[in-house]
Amino acid sequence: MRILILNGPNLNLLGKREPEVYGDQDFLSFYEELIAVYDDVASFEYHQSNVEGTLIDHLQAADGNFDGVLLNAGGYTHTSVALMDCIGAIAVPVVEVHISNPLAREDFRHTSLVGQRCIATVSGFGLDSYRLALEGLLHRLEA
Repeated sequence: MRILILNGPNLNLLGKREPEVYGDQDFLSFYEELIAVYDDVASFEYHQSNVEGTLIDHLQAADGNFDGVLLNAGGYTHTSVALMDCIGAIAVPVVEVHISNPLAREDFRHTSLVGQRCIATVSGFGLDSYRLALEGLLHRLEA
């Protein structure tokens, strides 16, 4: 099983950025913990980019090379038709992940364009949202 975790804009600032919303742990230390727990997954790969086109490139490259993708598109969640179209064009299943609960935040965050093409969405559990999304994805892939 090969899993890609893909984070969008400003998620490289986790641990520093708005800790009351996103917590105080940086993503790389969480990622190390996650891959240690899921040693039955053959490989994980992680990328973060602030550039929409780079995220699209990673999604396109994942098709046929990964069994599933966990995507936190950050602010692009609510604005990127291009990411939405890319997810719809690839065969690899994508799970939308959010650290906070977008529905409990500003009105503009209530619409997810990318989520409309994902197989599921997990949000509001802090960084644990990634673990829960991974559990769901693995369960679906093994079914």
